[in-house]
Amino acid sequence: MSCNPLTKTQLVSGDIKKPSWMKLKIAQPGLRYKKIRSLSEKLKLATVCASAMCPNIGECWGCGTATFMIMGGTCTRACRFCNVNHGKPGPLDEDEPKKLAQAIKTLGLDYAVITSVDRDDLKDAGSAHFAACIKALRKSCPKLIIEVLTPDFCGVKENIELVARAGAHVFGHNVETVKRLQKSVRDFRANYKQSLFVLEYAKKIAPKIQTKSSIMVGLGEKPEEVLEAMKDLRAAKVDFLTIGQYLRPTAWNLKVVEYVTPEQFEWYHKEGLKLGFKYVAAGPFVRSSYKAGKFYKNLCK
Repeated sequence: MSCNPLTKTQLVSGDIKKPSWMKLKIAQPGLRYKKIRSLSEKLKLATVCASAMCPNIGECWGCGTATFMIMGGTCTRACRFCNVNHGKPGPLDEDEPKKLAQAIKTLGLDYAVITSVDRDDLKDAGSAHFAACIKALRKSCPKLIIEVLTPDFCGVKENIELVARAGAHVFGHNVETVKRLQKSVRDFRANYKQSLFVLEYAKKIAPKIQTKSSIMVGLGEKPEEVLEAMKDLRAAKVDFLTIGQYLRPTAWNLKVVEYVTPEQFEWYHKEGLKLGFKYVAAGPFVRSSYKAGKFYKNLCK
């Protein structure tokens, strides 16, 4: 999953200087944004939007879309791009599905993205808990559009199937980077082939679900390698794609090799549409759930 808080504005020592196109003017928050922020703080509900200081938070929350992390805040993996705590997680909160559903209903969201840390410490990699959260949301908020951004569940078919059949509208899992850079960017337990399999298998056993993935650029990849990854994703029948600029959150994380130009992002966008993706969001500030609700609703009109 993409947990890299790509939105932090500080320059970590050793990084190259940000170009002009990486300077974003944040729009003034609207009433719906203020309501969601107030309620989420009151309900003590952790949103990836706020914790990662996403620059798109005002726009997404204003449209009734927010991203939530389940299964705790400690990941069993240590991907070099990610700023989420890694180590030994605590036990799952059995009441989390119910709490999440009640909170999202209170927030009055139209579109919710549910993601999680990796839980390799659990026998089923957390798949049953993930599925329980989706089912609780479907029961409590029947009109809510649900997108999930899942870990790879160790590539186990039964785990993937359990989540894919739980009732989400969009099943997302990120390949994160091009094939060549997988070992240096991601934890050793993740790999390119396994991520493609997760997406392909989810689509196979739940054909009506929309599948989605994301690629970070600026890590030293070549445009032709990004294009190759896009072709591999289409071969796995992935429907939606997002491509965004990687930024280095801490000195421990990988350095930014390059700031990809807006023109290059536009090229990725056009090439993705040519390949047959239903939508491609590509740009310096694009994230995994960037305008997720808006894109989905436009496609379903």
